[in-house]
Amino acid sequence: MISNRRYWFLIFLILCVYISAIDVTLFENDSAQFAVMAMRMVQENDFLSLFKGTEEYLDKPHMHYWLAAASFKIFGIHDWAYRIPAILATFLGAYSCFGLGRLLYTSDTGKLAALIFLTSQTIVLSIIDVRTDAVLTGFTILAIWKLASYIQKGALSHLLFGAFAAGIAFSTKGQIAILAIGFPVLCHLAYTQKWNALLHWKSLIALLVFAITISPMLYAYYHQFDLHPEKIIRGQSDRSGIFFIFWQQSFERMSGTGMGKNSSDYFFFFHTFLWVFLPWSFVGVLAVFNQSKAFIKSKFKRTANNELLTLGGIVFIFITISFAQFKLPHYLNITMPLFAVLAAAYLMHIAQSKKAKTIKTLLGIQYFLGAIMFIACLLISYYVFKFHDFEKTIFLIMIFVLGIYYVMKKEAYFSRIITVSVFGSMMLNGVLHTHFYPNLLTYQGGSAMAKVVAREKVPVNNIYKISENHTWALDFYNQEPVKISSLETLNAKHDFWIYANQKQLNELQQQGFDWDVQYDVNHFRITRLQAKFMNPITRKKVLSKRFLVHIY
Repeated sequence: MISNRRYWFLIFLILCVYISAIDVTLFENDSAQFAVMAMRMVQENDFLSLFKGTEEYLDKPHMHYWLAAASFKIFGIHDWAYRIPAILATFLGAYSCFGLGRLLYTSDTGKLAALIFLTSQTIVLSIIDVRTDAVLTGFTILAIWKLASYIQKGALSHLLFGAFAAGIAFSTKGQIAILAIGFPVLCHLAYTQKWNALLHWKSLIALLVFAITISPMLYAYYHQFDLHPEKIIRGQSDRSGIFFIFWQQSFERMSGTGMGKNSSDYFFFFHTFLWVFLPWSFVGVLAVFNQSKAFIKSKFKRTANNELLTLGGIVFIFITISFAQFKLPHYLNITMPLFAVLAAAYLMHIAQSKKAKTIKTLLGIQYFLGAIMFIACLLISYYVFKFHDFEKTIFLIMIFVLGIYYVMKKEAYFSRIITVSVFGSMMLNGVLHTHFYPNLLTYQGGSAMAKVVAREKVPVNNIYKISENHTWALDFYNQEPVKISSLETLNAKHDFWIYANQKQLNELQQQGFDWDVQYDVNHFRITRLQAKFMNPITRKKVLSKRFLVHIY
């Protein structure tokens, strides 16, 4: 393992990069949408109801929004306040990776697992584009660690902490939390043959703790939906929130009847894994292969210094989510802690076994990935969005020199693998957080227009739109949802503002509306990057406009 001094230097570097993301403008759709939903709870003092714009929101439970709303209550309604629960949950997840790695293997394995988890690309991305997955992942791995600790040691406190964490995870995203916790724990029980831990009277207390933990969420669902069977949700009446979260939610996602279908590719998550687990993807693949090979060789008989919790959990979760008709890359986040522990165990194994050829090959691969990440930094900084600050150029040179120092330093290959991988990830994400995202988000029409609204002192309670298209970023940064109205209703008004795209602006002209003030900003769907946008020469070809006009 690397020295303690090096380890804590890397943790400090990770912390700096995470903090650099805290006040980046919120992304549309999900981050800004969820922030608006939490903001609405605070503004209306209604913490039992969830609304997505004008629609009642059934899809996900309340915990993520409650935590964001609590942060807004404490710190005020800011984008950085929205990110605080996600960052805290992520570091809780890292500490739980350490705990699980130490439990299943050694303390050094746990320390390395925490590093791998914190530097996995999708985990870093989850504190920039904050959805429900950061809280879900943090409490899922906490539950797995504590429940595995109970199986190993039998202490009631571990079981109760595990049940509480499972309840928070379930209250964050529903049934997927139970699967993500249940598969690894059941694999651990099967491999260790400690079924008596499950069939113990203590399990009844754990069920009670779980039930108490999820009861606020269940009551909120009951209050909003079960008490009002007359409500039409997704074209249906008599929707029970409690029945939905316990039964219908996952089936709707698996079949695509709830959110719709976006992919029938059963290998979607296999190729997606190659980027979400960067810079550890190759290590993760080797770890899965090595562990699978060991189990097949031993015919799944229990052997010393081996475990099925991580590999079994990964395999069963992969199989389950691969059959869903609605897939997104961040669905893999719940597997990242398991991959982190398994990858850390594999690296420790090859280091202790002194497999020089394997270690040298891995070092070459990580050097290659580090070089790719540095080239990406150069392209981002001097081509996609050019540096204009001399200080940023000096900073990038310092990063390059420090990177070369660790590459050239004569030390064990194992230490180089860890240092170069962590450093490369943080170098890339540091540039993304401080340069790429701030420039990219100037092309997000809603948040860009919110700056115009603030600068020109446009009254936020007097802005309308003539379509039901969501305006999450504008809503959040104005701290006031844009009102939806028809042209017929607006025709009888005067002295108000309309937020519109080009098509809607043309419609206003055709209907005889006139305006004396017009502001416009560039707009691009920033979560769907494409080559033409990344190329400064062709960028204008894919940009559209968003307008704010004053009707007098």
